[in-house]
Amino acid sequence: MAHTNESLTPVTAEQRVFGWYAHASLWFSLGVGLLVMQIGAYLVPAVGTQDAMLAIVLGSVLGAGLLAWVAKIGCDTGLSSAGLMHQVFGSAFARLPVLLNIVQLLGWTIFELVVMRDGTLAMVPDSAWSTPVFTTLMWGGVLTLLMTSSMPGLVRSFVSRFGLPLVVLSLLWLSWQFLGLLQAQGLQAFWDKPGTGKMGFLSAVDLVIAMPVSWLPLIADYARHGKNGRSTLSGSWFGYAIANIWCYALGVMVVSVSAPDTNLVNTLLLAQGGLLALGLILLDEIDNAYGDVYSAAVSSHSIWSGVSAHHFGLGIAVLCTGLALVLPMHSLEPFLLMLSSVFVPLFGVILGRLGFGIAAGHTHKVDITAAAAWLAGVAVFHGCAQFAPQWGSALPSLLITLVIGWLTRPATTTVSHA
Repeated sequence: MAHTNESLTPVTAEQRVFGWYAHASLWFSLGVGLLVMQIGAYLVPAVGTQDAMLAIVLGSVLGAGLLAWVAKIGCDTGLSSAGLMHQVFGSAFARLPVLLNIVQLLGWTIFELVVMRDGTLAMVPDSAWSTPVFTTLMWGGVLTLLMTSSMPGLVRSFVSRFGLPLVVLSLLWLSWQFLGLLQAQGLQAFWDKPGTGKMGFLSAVDLVIAMPVSWLPLIADYARHGKNGRSTLSGSWFGYAIANIWCYALGVMVVSVSAPDTNLVNTLLLAQGGLLALGLILLDEIDNAYGDVYSAAVSSHSIWSGVSAHHFGLGIAVLCTGLALVLPMHSLEPFLLMLSSVFVPLFGVILGRLGFGIAAGHTHKVDITAAAAWLAGVAVFHGCAQFAPQWGSALPSLLITLVIGWLTRPATTTVSHA
């Protein structure tokens, strides 16, 4: 091969620059977003407040734990997400999930640009330059500019030092404001509010898990730069779980004090200091879009190694900006759960094969057993959604593929180290 495929090669010791704080700040930052708050707002009144809060804590701890487990594998092996897929499913078959991952990452990037555009337009509705086209191009331009810098440098110099404190302050301020509004309306009444029964408890947990598992196909791309597996695991788990719990809970609080049919962004703006807090959260949203584009570039390079990941990143940022201008990005919940149906069982197999300190160690082009386990997991996911929604979909699918992956791991294996 004329070009070194950096996406499928373990990172070098010199590239391992992330300690605990870098992992925690990156994944806290990536866990915060208007999108997460909007999903949180879906939970009530479908389930009661107490059930919603329990589902948020349980789903966040479980989902972030799975994310952190994959992060540890990425750190231990030094492999990207595409590299892990190649190692478990074989070099030929792995192209299918890698391509699906690229498609979903393009979708997420466009979605983030639309969220940022709509948020900006809500903040400055009467400004001369606040048109959908200008605002989309502005955020797309910022994203493209970010793609010119190095990912590890961006995480360590900007996200950890500046981004994280500002986002934490904005969340603290909004939490204080909405707790005050809830107190005025009666905290006890809010806490005791029953659900309509439209959603079961395990379905609510599924919806919470949907956000952390949406990052499963990305996290190894960052975790491979970790200094050691333990700090990568604990930093990623802590950072993402706290952010997910906080944003989902804030979504529940905001929707509980909103007038009917008022959107979440407008309610945030009505809070005292809401404009500034929302502005900081919107700024933080750009790193979610950056994360999607960076991983899409790494995955694209794994398939087409003649183009560098850096050039792929620039091209994908420009492409997504153009698509954000024309595509109607709606139907959020089905979109999220559809992605879960593919990647939850996929990573169940990867965790079963690699999650116990054992590497796949084969060079087959297709691992039939791993591929069959993945497809079976997708069938279980959709079967549960259709015939047993009370059990949720993500956890049964994950458990079955994890067990099959573990039982069918190669007999003669070696632990893979970067």
